[in-house]
Amino acid sequence: MESAIRKGLISGGVVHVGSRDGLLFEKAYGRIAPEPTARPVTTDTIFDLASLTKVVATTTAVMKLAEEGKLSLVDPVRRWFPEMEGKGKDDLLVLNLLTHTSGLDDFSFDPAAPLQSAVTGAANQKLKGDLGSRFHYADINFILLAEVVRRVSGEPLDVYTAKRFYLPLGMKDTGFHPPGEKYDRIAPTFGDGATSMVGLPQDYPCRQLGGVAGHAGLFSTAGDLALFCRMILGDGVLGGTRVLEERTVRQMTAPYFSRGGKVIRGLGWDIASPYSTPRGGFFSRASFGHTGYSGTSLWIDGDAGIYVILLTSRLDYRKKGEFNHFRGDLSTLAAEAFRPVSLGELEEPEGGAL
Repeated sequence: MESAIRKGLISGGVVHVGSRDGLLFEKAYGRIAPEPTARPVTTDTIFDLASLTKVVATTTAVMKLAEEGKLSLVDPVRRWFPEMEGKGKDDLLVLNLLTHTSGLDDFSFDPAAPLQSAVTGAANQKLKGDLGSRFHYADINFILLAEVVRRVSGEPLDVYTAKRFYLPLGMKDTGFHPPGEKYDRIAPTFGDGATSMVGLPQDYPCRQLGGVAGHAGLFSTAGDLALFCRMILGDGVLGGTRVLEERTVRQMTAPYFSRGGKVIRGLGWDIASPYSTPRGGFFSRASFGHTGYSGTSLWIDGDAGIYVILLTSRLDYRKKGEFNHFRGDLSTLAAEAFRPVSLGELEEPEGGAL
């Protein structure tokens, strides 16, 4: 972390490592912004999670609705989007959206009607590649899934997730649209040049959609995300409170293969893909997690029973390779320190993680 600060990758951040039983390591580093007068990061600093929203909010909500029988993962997407009738998408399934195998690409929205233009644009877009086998990471998949949650449950994503997950789990600092009284704890996110935002999602399409979207917009702390990770490691239970059935968690984190087996995803979750750098060198091949563009990531290893959370104030977005290397190094060190097996039993590092 200190090296990443010196290199100008981040101004500061929080590392949290835990197990099924609780905290193993937590420390805050640096400041919330690069100015020497900026506030130090603390362990309860609130961060813009960016694409961690996809798993901590949207995937979990979709899986809960499936668990309750209100939708099926093999539902044709047109069941929930009549706008797609007759648009050549009869075989497009909810499952394809969750695994980024829909053949959809991202595109710009109409500022006057962003959500409707997102749905209409997806309906009119020609699918690329073979449905179910072409992996292409695209935010539109999860923008559509958030709208599925609303159409199925009758509640927008922020209301649904707060009621079913964050409040029952005690995640008191997690949600969309953080209230003004928490602004002094929120780390700013940085865009092009000197642009910075506090309490607003860095992601522009998310802001167009009102700050609540399936792909971005969620804010949280390392401590709150730790509760979520422990719930996942507990097969849907935390402290006696069950928010998901065991079979739901198992299904959500089981491997789905694309690109001829070269890419492995869970439902929403990443397992082995071009985005899997937070796995590092020593987490098991069954481990899973996700990253966020703003400088966030979490990775969970059910075999070892541990997880690693990284929340940062990311500065230089051009140094993508260097930032990914940093994520991998951090997870590798965490696994070395806390994975409950000897180093002789661990995987060899991949891709020069060390």
